[in-house]
Amino acid sequence: MAEIVIVRDKEAAGELVADHIAALVRENPEAVLGLATGSTPLPVYEALRPRLQGVDVSRVRGFALDEYVGIDPAHPESYRSVITREVVEPLGLNPELVRTPDGTPEGIEYHGEEYEAAILDAGGIDLQILGIGTDGHIGFNEPGSSFASQTRVKTLTEQTRRDNARFFDSIDDVPMHCITQGLGTILRARHLVLLAFGEGKAAAVAGAVEGPLTASLPGSAIQLHARATVVVDEAAASQLQRAAYYRYAFDNKPDWQGI
Repeated sequence: MAEIVIVRDKEAAGELVADHIAALVRENPEAVLGLATGSTPLPVYEALRPRLQGVDVSRVRGFALDEYVGIDPAHPESYRSVITREVVEPLGLNPELVRTPDGTPEGIEYHGEEYEAAILDAGGIDLQILGIGTDGHIGFNEPGSSFASQTRVKTLTEQTRRDNARFFDSIDDVPMHCITQGLGTILRARHLVLLAFGEGKAAAVAGAVEGPLTASLPGSAIQLHARATVVVDEAAASQLQRAAYYRYAFDNKPDWQGI
């Protein structure tokens, strides 16, 4: 099963994961990172800034999880803009080496295959950052997504559109479709790091790590991965039945194992 790490708050989570990513980049200057958007990964990106000062990041590559279909890439809430604003510029990454799926409607039926090929050409993703939705989705893989799915176009659920409406003027402005890495794509990454904060994510977290493996809760796919780390604050961990064991295991693991 995944390793569950329970920390006091999102800032502690950001520092823990940022330490690991910074070490990865120092060891491998051509590391390939899978980048999530939204509010959840922000503590990681913020904590990475001081840790990467003086580190050569010019060859680090990145692949975003998803993009809205039909949104102008220059729109402030396109994931191209978000990744540029929150990751590329603050960390000093080369923007030419950081990609998002192409959400242009023209030729959209081929953009998924093109993105898959680009990830493979880069040698695959070394570490994939993930969040989880209140309905258990990861990326934009809504409930019912196949565990073998590849990058493709998906229709967003009303719940996801409501959750994302806070980034737009109204829910009517939230696009109906997205192009997202599939669960099969995500599972090919060499290390998955899923973050979740707040009581609103507690049920999804418990279902993903302690519940049955089911397409009805896409986050449960991480149970299939050989190296998955779930980092949660106390509130997001509040429905975990084995929380005491997770704390004990992490407190007593060998230091060289990291996360």
